[in-house]
Amino acid sequence: MTAVKADERIQRVSLITKALRRPELGALIGALVIFVVFALVDTTGQFAQLQGAAGWTKFAAPIGIVSIFVALLMIAGEFDLSSGVMVGSAGLLLGNLISEAHMGVWPAILTTLVFAAFVGLANGYLVIKTGLPSFIVTLATFFVLKGVNLAVTKLITGTVRVDGVDTGEGFETARSWFATKIEFGGASFQVSVIWWIGFTIFATWLLTRTTFGNWIFASGGDPNAARNAGVPVARTKITLFVLTSVAAALVGCMTLLELRGMQAGQGIGQEFYYIIAAAVGGTLLTGGAGSAIGASIGAVIMGFAAIGIPYALWDQDWVSTFLGVILFLAVLVNTWLSKQAKGARK
Repeated sequence: MTAVKADERIQRVSLITKALRRPELGALIGALVIFVVFALVDTTGQFAQLQGAAGWTKFAAPIGIVSIFVALLMIAGEFDLSSGVMVGSAGLLLGNLISEAHMGVWPAILTTLVFAAFVGLANGYLVIKTGLPSFIVTLATFFVLKGVNLAVTKLITGTVRVDGVDTGEGFETARSWFATKIEFGGASFQVSVIWWIGFTIFATWLLTRTTFGNWIFASGGDPNAARNAGVPVARTKITLFVLTSVAAALVGCMTLLELRGMQAGQGIGQEFYYIIAAAVGGTLLTGGAGSAIGASIGAVIMGFAAIGIPYALWDQDWVSTFLGVILFLAVLVNTWLSKQAKGARK
């Protein structure tokens, strides 16, 4: 019998090449290195233990939840600079609905999430219809919400803080879902870690196993070609704006329920943490590439820094500098790995 000749257009890809093509590879390598460094300089003996993990996951989980959806939006070629202030807006709205409007906690949470969805819808609609960069549109939303948070809170409560939410009907039940602690191995982990892991799995499935995930990559890679191929680019991007805003609002609800109150300035500046986590995790700022797992790894690195630096008795004023250096190095490594993958042998 004559041997069937293999199709030259179909080539096997080596495991090394597949690994190099993973956008989160650079972040994973960086996370392992940073973990080892902080474990070595730790003065408490807890960083590499469950107690240390409870500390850095508490910091990383809320960042990770939002950064996952920020990453999806960035893959689609857009930014949301209002995600940080939305954390505060959602917490303040929820707090006022409970303490001032005397609404039950669960209806108040639902109302808050609907409000966030409306803001995300407005952001997406304005970006699509005006053609303005999402950077400008969401920056405007950031300042609008920042002013509303302060002015309305002072108008209603006479201060810049909302309190008294723990008297609301259903508070303890809601807190058990969103802000309780889970004992494991002698350490107390925030339940937000479970939500974080769940959202990471969901977003990874969405990106890699669904048509909508293909639309996300196509919308950020080449929007014009995607439209010509029948991809609903506008609808995809608007949906992602809504999801990002709702994720930020969920974190705002978690924060309020955990602290039993909320300051008017809560969340401001966090939007940069979300973008850094996504970028460190291999999401391209130009769109078209990235992963939810990478964004979560980026959040883990931030958790390492937030806990590792004080555990090492270093000056905590250097945390931001550390994150800036990590961002720069991660982007360099991810760029290098991407070039290696493109030039790698099949």
